[in-house]
Amino acid sequence: MLTLPILLFSSLVTAHEIHFTSTGNPILADGSHYSADPAPIVVDDKLYIIAGEDTAPIGKNDFFIKNWNLFSTESATPEGGNWTLCAPFLKPHETFAWANESSAFAAQIVRGPRGRFFLYAPVWQNNASMDEDPFGIGVAVADDILDLGNPTKILLVNRPFCPIVSDSFPPPGNDIENIDPTVLVDDDERVYMYWGTFGSLKGVELKSDMVTFASNVTDITSLEGFFEAPWIMKRRGTYYLLYADNNVTSSSHCTPTLYHACIAYGTASSPMGPWTYRGVILGIVSSTTSHPGAIEWNGQWYLIYHTSDAKDGGIFRRSIAWDRLTFNDYASPPAIQRVQQTKRPSPKAKPTLNRAQLATPSSDPICLIQYWIAALNDEKVNPNPLPPEYWSSWNDSTSQVNVTLTYTWNETVALNGTSMVFWANHDAGDVEGAK
Repeated sequence: MLTLPILLFSSLVTAHEIHFTSTGNPILADGSHYSADPAPIVVDDKLYIIAGEDTAPIGKNDFFIKNWNLFSTESATPEGGNWTLCAPFLKPHETFAWANESSAFAAQIVRGPRGRFFLYAPVWQNNASMDEDPFGIGVAVADDILDLGNPTKILLVNRPFCPIVSDSFPPPGNDIENIDPTVLVDDDERVYMYWGTFGSLKGVELKSDMVTFASNVTDITSLEGFFEAPWIMKRRGTYYLLYADNNVTSSSHCTPTLYHACIAYGTASSPMGPWTYRGVILGIVSSTTSHPGAIEWNGQWYLIYHTSDAKDGGIFRRSIAWDRLTFNDYASPPAIQRVQQTKRPSPKAKPTLNRAQLATPSSDPICLIQYWIAALNDEKVNPNPLPPEYWSSWNDSTSQVNVTLTYTWNETVALNGTSMVFWANHDAGDVEGAK
């Protein structure tokens, strides 16, 4: 018999319900709350989306994600509708006794075979001295989805004082960053979990308690360009694994820049694979990271993801968006068709004499993959920018001294002057950004 210990906490998350009407993507665009890494679930015909809240100040180049928010709606569409936001919904250190306040990364809520709700969440461990990487995946369970936001009603299963997977557990452990869990409860009630990042993807079957490993861990290497953010789902007997793809070349079908990602997918006839790469379904978005979640709701499939399109948004200030997901059922297996990103109506642009945004920029030598040629004329000048928010031809001391930039218009334009802004770059990986 499985024992579910109840842990009480001295402090509770104070959740605030915010009711708002969306007019398109991103769902919440006013900059009051930024949310990323969405994971949808449908409960009693109501759509819920759990997402980490981005709280980085403008110009601060780092992820500040210390709690999860919960969006819900009974009738909205990507074109708009009424939503409720519960913010904050829950916090790592108030949910897991072994977690600190630092990181509320991509989590997913799954309904188990017995009707209970399981939260799978990667968080920093308080004491990770045994682990090279501090992340561990914790699991919390409650009888109602909203009870997950109340620490007094959460049951921490099986291993209440440490994660179900980390660099050191279960033995012999692993050497990856243990984040981005995604879980599928199959039609036969067997349970499967995938997780991973930085090109490493792992999968395992879980026991009926939904936390204990029931099989050896499998390394998935057949999904082209896998970087992070797996999402497993099943439709009409076919298993689909969506993920953030970082397949980078100058002619890439995914992204020409090192720091962008597209969304690609693979299929399998079994929940543990083997997986076959099937292509890209969502191109790059305005944020550098991309993170998919997919769900069927009221007879329609949707892709949920994030962008930086909200007011004052950015790489570390992202917002949830969603669009319809369609399938070509004449293909074998049925293929996911490319998703067209939609956006809410934008204010009318102010008149400008700038002709650069109408041109096609190019450079000799070509733009290096960590930078983005499109940044030359996108009319965005961000504070403390990071690649790919600017263009550069510099790589190291062997780089060419002379560089030619060319703007090409497909019609005659009149120019009465030119100007250019230069930035002092830093080494790759520096969070200070250009100055």
